[in-house]
Amino acid sequence: MNTNPLLSNTLSHWDGQVRRMTAVFDSFTDEEMYVQAAPGRNRIIYILGHMTAAHDMLLPLLGLGERKYPNLDEFFITHPDSPDTALPMPGELRSYWRDVNAAVSAAFREVPPAGWLERHTMVTPEEFEKEPHRNRFNVLLSRLSHISYHLGQLALVNK
Repeated sequence: MNTNPLLSNTLSHWDGQVRRMTAVFDSFTDEEMYVQAAPGRNRIIYILGHMTAAHDMLLPLLGLGERKYPNLDEFFITHPDSPDTALPMPGELRSYWRDVNAAVSAAFREVPPAGWLERHTMVTPEEFEKEPHRNRFNVLLSRLSHISYHLGQLALVNK
């Protein structure tokens, strides 16, 4: 059990932000998912897929497991949003979102407090020795900022 208050609060914040984003996605009908957040900006469905793929990447990045849906990268990481691209259906993406976030949240709870200060998998031991701030906890903090950024985008949607 985690007894570190900073870590407990951060993980609680993670769960709250994921719940908040889920509620925002769920507030849109499947038809509304194809609306742009703002003129010339990503569509809601793209943001859902992008966030799902980004959270799925956390498992191997933090050394916590394998990705569940690497096929999403082609649609939501490698290429920008395009109305011409045939994307997975909204219901399918909503299911992936829930599945990925349940796996990520459970994996987070398995990391002991000291484990959060270990290097993530995209930094070499030599780099980490010089830059110890490139640790798992900083990845978690940056992903929280990523959620906030896209929640801001979704707040621009005129319903």
